[in-house]
Amino acid sequence: MKEIKTTMAGNVWKIQVAQGDEVTAGQEVVILESMKMEIPISSEVEGVVEEILIEEGSFVNEEDVLFKLKDK
Repeated sequence: MKEIKTTMAGNVWKIQVAQGDEVTAGQEVVILESMKMEIPISSEVEGVVEEILIEEGSFVNEEDVLFKLKDK
């Protein structure tokens, strides 16, 4: 199973994919808000979103798993 993790801590401002969506490497999947700045988080792998482990408005720490992906 592939995972998409955060690269920094922040509040989840906007989730840009839904369960079942195909994700490509480099695609923005979520936008975090930290210190009044919007920080896009991109996927490093490709796959299909199997599970979303966050919700908008929640706080995440660096290296938290945001999504679990399965192969296309």
